Amino acid sequence: MLAVWVEQLLGFASGALKAIREDERYPTLMAWAREEGPKLTGDPALAQALAPELWSQTPLARLDFASEALARPGRNEPCWCDSGRKTKHCCGAVTLPGEVPGHLMWMLSLRDWKGETLKAALASGRAPAQALLEAGLIAAESGQRGRAQQILESLFETADWARLPEQAEPAFEILVDLYQERGFHRKREALLDAVLDRGPLFLRGVALERLCLLHLDNDDLDSARAAFVRAQQALPDSPTLAYIEAMLLLHEGHEEEARERSRFWFRRLSRQGDLDPDQLQFLADLADNPGATLAEQLLNAEEDLAEPLVAFQALLESLPTAPCLDLRVEEGQLAYHRSAREDTLYAAFRAVFPAEVENEAPLGFDADPWTEAGEWLPALCAHPEWLDSPAVMQSLSLAMTSRFGSLPWMAPSLFEPLAGRLERWLDQARQLGQASLTWEVADNAVLLRTGLALVVGMERGARQRSRRLAERLLELDDRDSLGLRELVLDQLLREGRDAEALALSESALSSPSEEEGLLGLLMGRVLALYRLERGEEAADALREAHRHNPHAPALLCADNPRPAGSADSASAPGSRAEAWQYRTLMRDQWRTTPGALEWLAARLNA
Repeated sequence: MLAVWVEQLLGFASGALKAIREDERYPTLMAWAREEGPKLTGDPALAQALAPELWSQTPLARLDFASEALARPGRNEPCWCDSGRKTKHCCGAVTLPGEVPGHLMWMLSLRDWKGETLKAALASGRAPAQALLEAGLIAAESGQRGRAQQILESLFETADWARLPEQAEPAFEILVDLYQERGFHRKREALLDAVLDRGPLFLRGVALERLCLLHLDNDDLDSARAAFVRAQQALPDSPTLAYIEAMLLLHEGHEEEARERSRFWFRRLSRQGDLDPDQLQFLADLADNPGATLAEQLLNAEEDLAEPLVAFQALLESLPTAPCLDLRVEEGQLAYHRSAREDTLYAAFRAVFPAEVENEAPLGFDADPWTEAGEWLPALCAHPEWLDSPAVMQSLSLAMTSRFGSLPWMAPSLFEPLAGRLERWLDQARQLGQASLTWEVADNAVLLRTGLALVVGMERGARQRSRRLAERLLELDDRDSLGLRELVLDQLLREGRDAEALALSESALSSPSEEEGLLGLLMGRVLALYRLERGEEAADALREAHRHNPHAPALLCADNPRPAGSADSASAPGSRAEAWQYRTLMRDQWRTTPGALEWLAARLNA
């Protein structure tokens, strides 16, 4: 019955609103209610009784969006529907089938208004928070991104955060996503800061999670750590902290510490006794295996893709050994040639996979493969033989890296099985001798690009496996077509293998083929020399790095520097953007090296 009433009420209210907007006068509404209302309610008395209720809450443009509420009459007073009868014998005798929400006409008005009228209505500040919330969600669900942003901004610009509806959490997440999708990064950051500073408790945890994820996606571990510390001070007993700290520690490469801290949070929060069973079970799972728990949570959050992704994980666990490829030595070079069977398998895969690899880009597609993932993931699970084709492996590795490469907990289940398959083919190549596997020869680029995607995909969650694969690719491709030396150098520094890092940087710098990636090699050599207590050589290396990019040392030393402007210039040699990129990737290593940042600052001021 309630569902029938809600549907009936919405239909009647929409018709009533259309009548009101003709001239915004009460008699016009009552005339409509008597003539047309019964067609919507099936009861003339109900239609006549509803109309005054809705009129009293309707915002009127002629009154600067205030309502012209009617005084509710007493039982023996004339009825407010203008029937001329006493209330007790008219609308007062009608029992409404259900509640009439006090914000209904505002919500419907916000749904219908456009342009300057909508802008003026929002600027009036009269819209109830619940009406803004519902109208914004409806606009977002119907794909009206601009309208949704405009309405939801008004919801969160209110000065009275305490009166936000508790259902504001999904609206907040939608607005953050809209800012991200539409490129309004400053607005996004301002909203997150506002919620963390003065927002209601139920929103602060969500804001913290989004802020940390934002920094983690950008590899800015220092900012992520700062956001986490800030949240600890504001919300010391929030279960969200356990989840966030586990993510942060896994991003930092501290798997055992992530497990220990998760156990700490489970012990602490379970003693408080105010968690629901689902929260408690999640914390228990997190304490047992943080990485697997986060991976499972992420897959379950993928909505339509949850089942296909779980099936894909199961497929990777049971894949048979990869078959041998047509690899041979031609004119002193290793050459991989695609076979007819591999081409057939790839053609079948491409019939459901919507994107083609861009040959000129190391890790790019000509379209987003994930728009049709609901089709190609199940098809791939139904045809595991497609993975016998390196071209399929290439597309799949690129797709997985684009979606999950920034999440370290996804490496064991998604990337490492694919890496094992590629390594089988690299073993076959090495068995043919010491010839090089260079990019330009035959179909070698397919294998090399697959390797690069997997190295990047495992870099955060399986660092040693990522480094070993990168080293194997460098052994086969001595020209470093993929620019892997910088990545291997960073990994060696993270593992504390400073002498090896120094040797690699000096070997690479002795004959650099291009300037891209040069800053990482130069600053990596500085850090390795400093850690090896070779101070004078480190100072000389720093001067060379400073000549290449004068922004880098200063940005490393700064605690809260202004981010680089354009991501498009991130690899431009000598640019501030290049220096910012290096800072986000490696500042944590400088910060955790005792005295390194102080030494660097002293050299800058000398």
